[in-house]
Amino acid sequence: MTDVDLEYARVRAVLDRPTLRLMSRPTSGVVLAVFRTVFDRDVQYVPADRMHLQVEEHVTRLQATGARVPASEQPAPQAQAQAQAPDENRPNGRALCREWVTAQWLVRSNSPDGDEQYSLTSHALEALSLVDALSSDRALISESRLAMIVDAVHRWAARAEPDPAVQIRRLDAQIAELQAERDRLASGDEPAVVDADRMRDGYTNITDLIRQLPSDFKRVEEAVASMHRAIVEDFRNEVRPIGEILDDYLARTDTLMEATPEGRAFEGAFELLRDDALLLRLRDDIATILEHPFAAGLTAAERRTFRNTVSILRQGIEDVLAQRRLLTGTLRDQIVAHDVVRDRELDAVLRSVNRRLAALMDGGGARDRVPLELLPPVAEVGTLRERFYDPDTEAVPPLIEEPDDDVFEELDVESLRRHGGPLLAELRTVLRSGAAESSDRAFHGLPPEHRRPVELFGLAHLLTGRPDFETAAATVPHHTVRPDGTAVTFAMPTADLAAPVPSGDDDDDDDDTLEAR
Repeated sequence: MTDVDLEYARVRAVLDRPTLRLMSRPTSGVVLAVFRTVFDRDVQYVPADRMHLQVEEHVTRLQATGARVPASEQPAPQAQAQAQAPDENRPNGRALCREWVTAQWLVRSNSPDGDEQYSLTSHALEALSLVDALSSDRALISESRLAMIVDAVHRWAARAEPDPAVQIRRLDAQIAELQAERDRLASGDEPAVVDADRMRDGYTNITDLIRQLPSDFKRVEEAVASMHRAIVEDFRNEVRPIGEILDDYLARTDTLMEATPEGRAFEGAFELLRDDALLLRLRDDIATILEHPFAAGLTAAERRTFRNTVSILRQGIEDVLAQRRLLTGTLRDQIVAHDVVRDRELDAVLRSVNRRLAALMDGGGARDRVPLELLPPVAEVGTLRERFYDPDTEAVPPLIEEPDDDVFEELDVESLRRHGGPLLAELRTVLRSGAAESSDRAFHGLPPEHRRPVELFGLAHLLTGRPDFETAAATVPHHTVRPDGTAVTFAMPTADLAAPVPSGDDDDDDDDTLEAR
């Protein structure tokens, strides 16, 4: 290739950058005006819903003034409705923001709260910086600009000097110059105050450099994000053993910021800007400049922007570090939760779909139709086996063992009566015989096998209805004998058997029924 071909290719590559594409469009004035209005110098992120509304409002206002506004792609029903009502041709803010994201002028991300938000890319910030630089009144060649260049060259030449003797002579000359200036001020001479014109020129040069800071930080952030996507994509396509993957990606994480020119530049700036004393001195120097008489001619916005220089530096560093933390967290999650087999299966399915689509495109015409169902057909599957064969379910249960009749003792009627209820017939006989004066003596006159504890329930049943038994204030001990021969004493009221029995209280039928039970 000739020199002109190489130069043409380089120029075309530069012109195809998103920055120049934004500057060269017929509607670039509207787009840049909207960006500058929505994203103020103190606003870096705007919620998605608010962004859509502001874009619609600003573009509609500019359209009413006759400015050429970008046309947003509308859905078919909405486009048809606008064709029927041309007076309501209102721009679609959501569609415009989507187009600007595709053109790499906006970035759509998630806030820490999970809501969607927009921010400008480095290309849009660079275009806005260029517009601000060209719109300001400044001299291209000035004393402050040349002095800044000479001082920078002198400072870096001193750092690049390898000869210690030369460095010592430079330091001695600088010390002598500073000592002479100190002696002059100490002798009572007035300090050399710079006039307003020269201060204004120096302020303009400083603001030109400050104006480039947001785009520089955003460019570093985008470089880290690009490396983020590349590393994740490489991680998904890995076919090596997991041990080698871990070693490789941990090493790449350690040298993350040294892999790109932007990252290396940021590391150098970060070493300088993390010095709190340096930032404090920068804040004090900015306040000193704003106290000069020339600052009376600055607008409130210019003073606020110049005073927020330290905040711009801190915010830019924080954004880059947040992007780097996001990359580190993503790598950690990929390493912990990455499933190589599943990713390979998904990749194989997608590749087969792409091959099938390519075959259909090669063999079909422009008007051919391919039947495509929205949902796959329902699989016709018969009855599925829910349980597997288990030999234990078909085994014959064990035989029931015959009980041993010798285990239980033989029972007779007398044994059952000893362990049964009260013997009411015997109790009634002894109570009616008149052999004893009181019920307790009649009870004690029974043989031991008839004085069981349960007999007291039968005795109380037979004595119910006698006033002296029911209203007795004192109790008399009744000595009982259990079937096993154990003696037990219970306290129970007694009744006088010589006293007449109330009529109806001694019902033989009820007694017979109770005895039968």
